[in-house]
Amino acid sequence: MRRFRMAAAAALTTALTAALATGCGGGNAPGGAAGNGNPKELTYWATNQGSSLEADKKVLAPELKKFEQRTGIKVHLEVVPWATLLDRILAAASSGQGPDVLNIGNTWSASLQKSGALLPFDSKTFAEVGGRDRFASAPLAATGARGKDPAAVPLYSLTYALYYNKKMFREAGIERPPTTWEELVADGKKLTRGGKYGLAVEGGNPVENAHHAFVFGKQHGADFFDAAGRPTFDRPANVAAVKQYVDLLAADRIAAPGNAEYAQNQSVRDFATGKAGMLLWQAARTSLLAHGMKPDEYGVAPVPFRTADASGRRNINSMVAGINIGVFKNTDNRDGALKFVKFMTSTAEQNVLTTKYGSLSPVLAAQKHAPRTPDEAVLREVLAKSAEPLPQVPDEAQFETLVGGAMKELFADAAAGKKITTADVRARLTAAQQQMRK
Repeated sequence: MRRFRMAAAAALTTALTAALATGCGGGNAPGGAAGNGNPKELTYWATNQGSSLEADKKVLAPELKKFEQRTGIKVHLEVVPWATLLDRILAAASSGQGPDVLNIGNTWSASLQKSGALLPFDSKTFAEVGGRDRFASAPLAATGARGKDPAAVPLYSLTYALYYNKKMFREAGIERPPTTWEELVADGKKLTRGGKYGLAVEGGNPVENAHHAFVFGKQHGADFFDAAGRPTFDRPANVAAVKQYVDLLAADRIAAPGNAEYAQNQSVRDFATGKAGMLLWQAARTSLLAHGMKPDEYGVAPVPFRTADASGRRNINSMVAGINIGVFKNTDNRDGALKFVKFMTSTAEQNVLTTKYGSLSPVLAAQKHAPRTPDEAVLREVLAKSAEPLPQVPDEAQFETLVGGAMKELFADAAAGKKITTADVRARLTAAQQQMRK
């Protein structure tokens, strides 16, 4: 399960400014405050998690029927494509006409928290959905700025992992998956032969690029924002992190030049069809099976670290990816909305939904069963031990757009045959930083 939010991320800051200027809220409660004037109905905007909007409706419809039978509350479902979701949310925030309950990408949490569009989950509100302690710490940290009441609660969790083609590894004489980037590059060079490459990357996708920049940055001991939320894109460690990732294509040449244009999950297809021996991806199982790859044809391992003994704040090999569920601040069925959040994050529902979607549950009680697949075992371990949320600052979406876009340009230059230097990377990141500070 993997969805990109390029257009939404690009529009976030401008649209939030408009939302703040015109007043925020969703639903129809008078005066912009949550109420219970319509206690028998809810409108729910779900995110596209499956292979299509219709597939999501088939997954969710029977679950929503369960909720209606238990509570008498009818849920009107709309599955919203990622390409339009954020625009829809921000339009609802400005107009006051929106859903009661909605899903959001967890990287938007701090931005929407600042807008005031969502009902804050203070201690009392958390108690109404079963308590804060039900959720794992990593996904809970991706619900808004530290020290403030979360803007939503975790619904589905994801992390990155390294997928590798078992047959290609055997044929290249590689006995185990790499645990460091030096090993990955060495293995990638062994796999790069006969028109096939060691690694598939999505170099034309700014959001994907930014996710890897964040992880590589952490492993270099760097942050892309300071404690006050100001961008620090062009600090030396961040420059080194971005160059290391771009160099997988530019200098190491273990990714195909055409990967510089990939922005629509083509890297998953290349891996599944044997054109690349490795892939860095979030919960790729469902997509790989859809492309015809059999479960026993690939292995899954944690994303490598810079060193085998990485520890402390450098012991990060994934961002905390996932989906949060929130309530519009001026819903006209506040109590029903919170009942629905409690239902969707209940252990029973989490077991149903995460099984169908191939995601991880952020609910601790729903993680107690044995891993259902090798993929799940690895992803669970990463989420628990070595994943960290993207910066929970209002300008995080601009980080994805600007830094990820700069990396897209660097990949394009590399694919065209240009040597990528440290000075080139620094110049791109400095320009992105200056643009953000305007």
